[in-house]
Amino acid sequence: MPDFCTCGAQLPPDARFCHKCGKPQYDYPGFTEEPIPEAPPPLPAAQTTPPPEISFHNRLAVRVGFLVALFAFLPFVFLQAVPFLPAGVAFFAGFLAVFSYSRITGESLSVRSGARMGWITGVFSFSIIAVFLIFFVIVIMTQGKALLDQLRGYQGPFQPKVDQIEAVTKLLQDPVSFAVSIAGALVLFFIMLTALPMLGGALGAKVLAKE
Repeated sequence: MPDFCTCGAQLPPDARFCHKCGKPQYDYPGFTEEPIPEAPPPLPAAQTTPPPEISFHNRLAVRVGFLVALFAFLPFVFLQAVPFLPAGVAFFAGFLAVFSYSRITGESLSVRSGARMGWITGVFSFSIIAVFLIFFVIVIMTQGKALLDQLRGYQGPFQPKVDQIEAVTKLLQDPVSFAVSIAGALVLFFIMLTALPMLGGALGAKVLAKE
């Protein structure tokens, strides 16, 4: 019998097992030391695809932004006479776009992604307003005098003001001033229809993240 076990522990006389590691010191018939099973390798971590980035390459974001901009077009155009309402409509369009996108995808957008969603909505809103404004300018330039005469004699719930009609008449007589006014209106609409939806989208993302 050895005086020391293979683990290095000193064995007392006639020891049948090592008091440290438990290894038998005699060969017993039919006894085999079972090997310690190796631990199974860890399972690979499940790979989750990150959510698509909010941009014009995201088809769902583009679709939601366009539909919300189309929905906000009518109140924005036909309620211009109500103070601050067009700005509120533009702000709410960004909020609504983030809300709709989050409900469809089940994802919680960051404040930055919410602002991008509002930017996409604002770009579509400006595009729709610009097309409408250009169409209105073409109508004014081709049939301006006849249209103004009809507006003067119009009797209805949205009867135009005489001073506004006179202002349009003066602009038609000066094409340069008319073009400058249209360009200024487009710049103003671009700033309003992109900045306010961005703020609304960022606020929408922040509010929805808390729910």
